[in-house]
Amino acid sequence: MKGFFGKLLRINLTDKSYAVEGIPESILKKYLGGKGLGSYLLLNNVSAGVDPLSSDNKLIFTTGPATGTLVPGSSRYGLYAKSPQTGLYAESYAGGRVAPAIRATGYDAIIIEGAASSPAYLEINDKEVLFHDAGQLWGTQTYAAEDALLAAAGRKDAQAVVIGPAGEKLVAFACVENNYWRSAGRTGMGAVMGSKKLKGIVFYGDAKSQAADPELLKEAVGRIREKAKDNPGVKAYQTYGTPVMVGTMNAAKAFPTRYWSDGSYDRWQEINGDAHQQRFKVKARSCPSCFLACAKDTVVTEGEYKDLRIEGPEYETIYSFGGLCCIHRLDEILYLNDICDRLGMDTITAGNLAGLVIEAGKGGRLDYKLEYGDAGGVARLLEDMALRRGIGEELARGIKYFSEKYGLQDIAVHVKGLEPPGYDPRKLKGMGLAFATSTRGACHLRATFYKPELAGMIDPSTTDGKAELFIQFENRLTIFNTFILCVFFRDLYQWEDLIPLIKALTGWEYTRQELEEVANNIVTLTRQFNAREGATKQQDTLPPKLFNEPINEGRNIITREELQILVDDYYRLRGWDDQGYPMA
Repeated sequence: MKGFFGKLLRINLTDKSYAVEGIPESILKKYLGGKGLGSYLLLNNVSAGVDPLSSDNKLIFTTGPATGTLVPGSSRYGLYAKSPQTGLYAESYAGGRVAPAIRATGYDAIIIEGAASSPAYLEINDKEVLFHDAGQLWGTQTYAAEDALLAAAGRKDAQAVVIGPAGEKLVAFACVENNYWRSAGRTGMGAVMGSKKLKGIVFYGDAKSQAADPELLKEAVGRIREKAKDNPGVKAYQTYGTPVMVGTMNAAKAFPTRYWSDGSYDRWQEINGDAHQQRFKVKARSCPSCFLACAKDTVVTEGEYKDLRIEGPEYETIYSFGGLCCIHRLDEILYLNDICDRLGMDTITAGNLAGLVIEAGKGGRLDYKLEYGDAGGVARLLEDMALRRGIGEELARGIKYFSEKYGLQDIAVHVKGLEPPGYDPRKLKGMGLAFATSTRGACHLRATFYKPELAGMIDPSTTDGKAELFIQFENRLTIFNTFILCVFFRDLYQWEDLIPLIKALTGWEYTRQELEEVANNIVTLTRQFNAREGATKQQDTLPPKLFNEPINEGRNIITREELQILVDDYYRLRGWDDQGYPMA
């Protein structure tokens, strides 16, 4: 078999055992790797109704057929589980240098099941799995934990993933971290690791999968690199990284501000890409086999946070702390970013929760004093969340629990328990469809549909024909997540680029229609997982605040009727029934 190893590694932490299993070629042809394989394994290995924090939940790692090759944008791994944050299907992805190391172990997927009796970490290579005691590391922050695991491995090619105190304490939105600043950030994968008392995993090996047609692969990669020359999107990523979106979203008046109360921030120029470049020492950094260099190694050179170094901040972190919490100093946003990375928490959720606390407190609905713009107060709240102190104990359970406990459902912004990223659906209505129908909760990455709405490919305010275009984007990016490719390459890898790439890697020939069927099968499979867990059409919606409160001086709103049109069209085009259930 080309492009794959055809092997699955199953590790049981309870009895410290492991076994290698074959993956049928028919399954790989039907679902490919990455998201397709991970979702298939999740549905078939996790029983209905499992407690996400019990030993019966599984944590599944996957790579794709492009991982470890010279294919640009291919240095990403996927994680799949039942989410402790939503109780539904969970997926999360991270870049950096870990994915090629996972690939070098010689497995297309790794399933971790059971739970250790005491803190442990794993060492996985192409020959064996080693179980190690992590008692001395339990309680350490992520940077120190990663350093310790890599030092113990003693190999230059080793890479590690770890959790921080938030994961250990089962915070519902805890991350899995690697290379200090890269995060499998959404849906609470760090809490799943914490529930298994698994502090981290070290990967290395010498396994290599073979491409079916190396010459065709070389040609396909060459075409992508040629397309990238003088591409304005590529130049923007290389220069600014994702902070370039701060200006774009404020110009579009779709930048969530003051906890989802407006669509632009009057101090956005103090937290945008230009301010980032001008105020700090910034150096571009790339993942392996990538020329976008969107990551920005940032060092604060003066002031209270002098010498603070992180990779970032990303747009989503700027939106969540800068926009939602109205913090207009970038060095303070960097500081909050660093706290989340060290403790191992998702910055999107953390910033949203902080914004909700501020808004509820100012409205007299929560007895907690925190003001917009108070970075120090937000920092203390973040630490309370991670360590489950005071109000942090309730916030650590997630926004759905917290808002129900304090009667804040009318203002709490989330879908299925997951807070949205920084694209307001009252202005970009296609993002309303994206948030409402995503099986993992409010998500922008499975279709990045803000792109066609911002680029003028379709009117942001319309509902007519939008579901059809949305599915085209979602299908193509679903195939991205089987390779696994970075979604920032969405403008470079069109269908005509993906088809020869798959043939070069695997030898399998697909038409565009056949690949779209593969994508539809994968999306449907994730929907089946949620349906089995009790999800209904009523959950494919937006929070009341987004229906009830217009933004931009009352000019922009999305109505329930508009969203229903989008959702119904989406169901029909996916081949599901009118309740959103996949038909046999």
